[in-house]
Amino acid sequence: MITNTQYYYPNRMGRIILLSMEEVIGRNGINAVLNLASLSTFIENYPPDNTKLDFSFSTVSNLTEMLEQVYGPHGGRGLALRVGRACFSYGVRQYGKQLGLTDMAFRLLPLPVKLQAGAKVFAEFFNTFTDQHVQIEEEAGKLLWHIERCPLCWERKTHEPVCHLAVGVLQEALYWLSGGKVFHVEEKTCIAAGDKDCTIVIDQTPIF
Repeated sequence: MITNTQYYYPNRMGRIILLSMEEVIGRNGINAVLNLASLSTFIENYPPDNTKLDFSFSTVSNLTEMLEQVYGPHGGRGLALRVGRACFSYGVRQYGKQLGLTDMAFRLLPLPVKLQAGAKVFAEFFNTFTDQHVQIEEEAGKLLWHIERCPLCWERKTHEPVCHLAVGVLQEALYWLSGGKVFHVEEKTCIAAGDKDCTIVIDQTPIF
């Protein structure tokens, strides 16, 4: 459903998304995506590194949709996962100290406690500093990451979940929090596919 309401990420997060896309698909790739998305004003002119809420959800959604158009649904999905992982790496350098994630006391917590505490910290961060709304739920050894207002599929209509960038962010966050372990992370529901929220299911037991 198209609405006239706009929601935003801070410029810094928009900058991180574009830097991450450039890292994954190269300068020519990001320029092609920006041109196709009618966002050529961002070519070699990424948003400033500040906290002003100016990077719209429609821009985020447009970028991820164009990845699929340029590289195909399967290729776009794989690239979005990689972009998400790069986003976390950039983000933890920008926000890690602010969130307390780099404190030794946090790093020494037992893994299950660290995963649950980390998820709550991430959710609170998005809910406080962006227009994205996240709720955390625990269910039978799983963490459910509910995105109730999602920038990645904003105003899109699809037949399957498409918030692959968010999955990539969470994959890398879990890898980082656990000191190198891999977890199963899967988006089960998506607003773009007609669901009430975008729910990403995280198994709290690592695969390896």
